[in-house]
Amino acid sequence: MRLSIKVTPNAKKPEIKKISETTYEIRLDAPAERGRANARLIDVLADYLGVSKSSVRIVRGHRTRNKIVDVSI
Repeated sequence: MRLSIKVTPNAKKPEIKKISETTYEIRLDAPAERGRANARLIDVLADYLGVSKSSVRIVRGHRTRNKIVDVSI
């Protein structure tokens, strides 16, 4: 399943807002430096969807706030 995600780093606490079946807005409590926000995104999304971290992969948008994420279930 492919998801479109808009990420907001440096939030006080992680929060997930589902816009549609494949679109999410996610606030992360990690800074956008040295891949910390991307790693936290994978942690938060895997926990929310109930899958392992290795099942979540960022396909596009490693350096931007708009990301395409592939989740294998």
